[in-house]
Amino acid sequence: MLSDLEYAYSPVRARVRDLREYLDSTRLKKDLARIEEQSSDPAIWADPARSQPLMRERKRLEGLLSDDADLERRSGDIDAYFELGREGENVEPELAREIASIEQAIEKLESRTMLSEETDPLNAIVTVHPGAGGTESQDWAEMLMRMYLRWGERQGFKTEINEIQDGDEAGIKSATFTITGDFAYGLLSGETGVHRLVRISPFDSAKRRHTSFSSVFVSPEIDDSIVIDIKPDDLRIDTYRSGGKGGQHVNTTDSAVRITHLPTGIVAGCQNERSQHKNKDKAMKMLRSRLYEFELDKKKAISRKLEDSKLEINFGSQIRSYVLQPYRMAKDLRTRVEVGDVDRVLDGDLEPFIRGFLRMRRDGHIPAPVEDDEI
Repeated sequence: MLSDLEYAYSPVRARVRDLREYLDSTRLKKDLARIEEQSSDPAIWADPARSQPLMRERKRLEGLLSDDADLERRSGDIDAYFELGREGENVEPELAREIASIEQAIEKLESRTMLSEETDPLNAIVTVHPGAGGTESQDWAEMLMRMYLRWGERQGFKTEINEIQDGDEAGIKSATFTITGDFAYGLLSGETGVHRLVRISPFDSAKRRHTSFSSVFVSPEIDDSIVIDIKPDDLRIDTYRSGGKGGQHVNTTDSAVRITHLPTGIVAGCQNERSQHKNKDKAMKMLRSRLYEFELDKKKAISRKLEDSKLEINFGSQIRSYVLQPYRMAKDLRTRVEVGDVDRVLDGDLEPFIRGFLRMRRDGHIPAPVEDDEI
């Protein structure tokens, strides 16, 4: 009945309102106008190091504005259906579909708003390895690979298999593939760990129940190019009198220059030239070089952290169970999110698990996996 649908839609309407307030289309339009103004400079297009980040930011802002407009349109359509229903039109089927559709859109967008880590916007590189168990685990590894590839397709992302080694009889011994799309890594970052499958084995003639394990490792595709954007407001420039031996080499003016990059504390100075302008140019070159090394060290630290997390994966640290027998359920052992339609999950519907992980990460608490004692 219409009254039931109105009751069901009430909390959804509140979520739409809160999400649109969070997006703040007025602010997004101002930011986009600023990007458009910067991109009008022809010099930017001659420098990929400057133009590529600018275009990524423009694409992000345009996407958020499109999402906001989509929510506005959907909610307007639903309000119009309710108005028709109050006038006696039979709109309940259409309303039910529209409400379910806008809920899905809200959930997807809410997940995006929780992606704030530095590497979240990057593409994802996914590696899948079977555990012990031969054909059974290798088949499970291939099922996982298909699940993530299907997830990427559902998101409209590009998927590409980089390397794959087939199993002896079925499945795979290993696979690495890239999922290319905005925030692909951020959305999949919680998938790293060991995944467990419980089912009646199709390879066991006695039809016994088997438990199989496969590990998944997700890393961001880190661009080798490092853009050093030095803002004038981030610099403190001090001039002083050069030191050195007497005679004609003594500089009696404040030509030496010391530049401090305030956000990092990195300092570069030069006093070799008689001209303050030349000393400043050389100091800036040294500062740029040191900031490049600083950014390179940060990227290396990210890689080391990711490798350390990879080494910690073992077959006693399951993050999720997929049970096909004696009951059917997919259950995350960290967030306790459960989905009864395990076939839908294996076909790439990972949204409930992704949202659960991102909420826990946002709140600053990712619990260790707990043993699933329900099997």
